[in-house]
Amino acid sequence: MRFEGKTALVIGGNSGIGLEAVKGLAAEGARVFLTGRSAATLADTEASVPGARAFQADIADLASIDSVLAAIRESVGRLDVLMINAGMGMFVPVREVTPEQWDEVHDVNLRGAFFAAQKALALMGKGGSIVFTGSIGAVLAIPGNVVYAASKAGLIAVTKTFAKELVADGIRVNLVSPGPTETPIINRSGLGPEAIETMRTHMSSVVPIGRMGEAREIARAMLFLASDEASFITGVDLFVDGGCVELR
Repeated sequence: MRFEGKTALVIGGNSGIGLEAVKGLAAEGARVFLTGRSAATLADTEASVPGARAFQADIADLASIDSVLAAIRESVGRLDVLMINAGMGMFVPVREVTPEQWDEVHDVNLRGAFFAAQKALALMGKGGSIVFTGSIGAVLAIPGNVVYAASKAGLIAVTKTFAKELVADGIRVNLVSPGPTETPIINRSGLGPEAIETMRTHMSSVVPIGRMGEAREIARAMLFLASDEASFITGVDLFVDGGCVELR
């Protein structure tokens, strides 16, 4: 019960890694709020996770985050744990990237993540914890991954700067960078079914542990960094990747 009596917000908490984080936080005693874009999956999450409150919001539309923050302020008055997990991917060769594609991904993964966290700071204080979801793609040169990788590389700088500026306020800020993980984002990569299956096979083959990760395995690392068990950790980029980065 590491989060008993605490209030948590998971932005992008209605599927994949975010959903597993929501389940874990609730199971360990937190009052959990979450956002997502799909009304159907938000309703499913509320129904399956006792006490969870879901809000439809798009992190790229910064004003849409205001309703959940207002609800937290009104009902609880503070926020102890913030997890920013919303993200999108896109595989495009360097020569073919358009400004529109660049902006679409960065508006979610970098701009949206930064300003959502900035907005939430008004509710956070000593003992608070922010966990961003990054990617090992930020530090690996993967062909076709430049738009996504650049957005997640920017998130590393955001995490470290947040951590440095907020340390005096007693707020810890960390980043979890998953390796190849089975989540719904794979199906939103812009690739066709056959290409996606080929990608899965390839990704599994390059992971030293020999398989793709599971969403709950990434969520466990996020829960650890958000909890008081990680009270002496801030500014870290934690690779949860089956050894892809450190054993390459």
